[in-house]
Amino acid sequence: MRCKNVHIIYFSPTHCSAKIAHAIAEGLGDVSFFESDITYEMPDREELIEEELCVVAVPVYGGRVPEVAAQRLARFKGNHAPVIPVVIYGNRDYEDALRELCDLLSGQGFTPFAAGAFIGEHSFSRPDLPIAEGRPDKADHNCAVAFGRKALEKLHLAADIEVLTPPQVKGNFPYKPLMPAQPQAPITALDLCTQCEHCIAICPVKAISVVDGEIYSDPQLCIKCCACVKECPEGARSFDTPFAAILHKNFNKRREPELFF
Repeated sequence: MRCKNVHIIYFSPTHCSAKIAHAIAEGLGDVSFFESDITYEMPDREELIEEELCVVAVPVYGGRVPEVAAQRLARFKGNHAPVIPVVIYGNRDYEDALRELCDLLSGQGFTPFAAGAFIGEHSFSRPDLPIAEGRPDKADHNCAVAFGRKALEKLHLAADIEVLTPPQVKGNFPYKPLMPAQPQAPITALDLCTQCEHCIAICPVKAISVVDGEIYSDPQLCIKCCACVKECPEGARSFDTPFAAILHKNFNKRREPELFF
């Protein structure tokens, strides 16, 4: 079977998921292309997707699909539209996230037929404690492009959507329990901050605001994506957590993408 359009959907605070989604779309060939970036806003209406080949990419938080990403993805319904679910994790493990994403999309009417787990720089990575620093890199990009090509071959070989076989992905059900939230958020070095408010603009959950003339992050809202830390033009944002040292020590060996058809 063939689809006229490719539609990528991603939640990508630090742009890793977006990079992989675009690379997979590159491998899907020269077709009409649409994208839905759900990083910063809940879609304002429900969208029914028909006759489009979809790529859905999200990061992994604690071995699961981020709750905010799942909530925003719920606005998309598929009328048996073929979909490639993809998760991006920070070199530790993706645990049940890919299984969860496949199940979520199936429940919304999509038909998963290929899936992948790719590596992106961990949210807690920093120059002195790198964790998958610079990922996805060129090798990851090339792997994602090749993955897109192979997925397209599988789609073309199928006579229709009903004969597409689902990918046998890793993961368990029931899923790994969500850990209780530990409210914490990046802080601002007031001597470096120019109050350009770029951090406010890029926060995916609107956790940052100006309070009493200073940039403030609400720990109750923050999802610890650290986009504000990585993108602050003045280097004025930081997030101090002991997990960074633990991850750097125990998960510094390069891991490679895992692909399922």
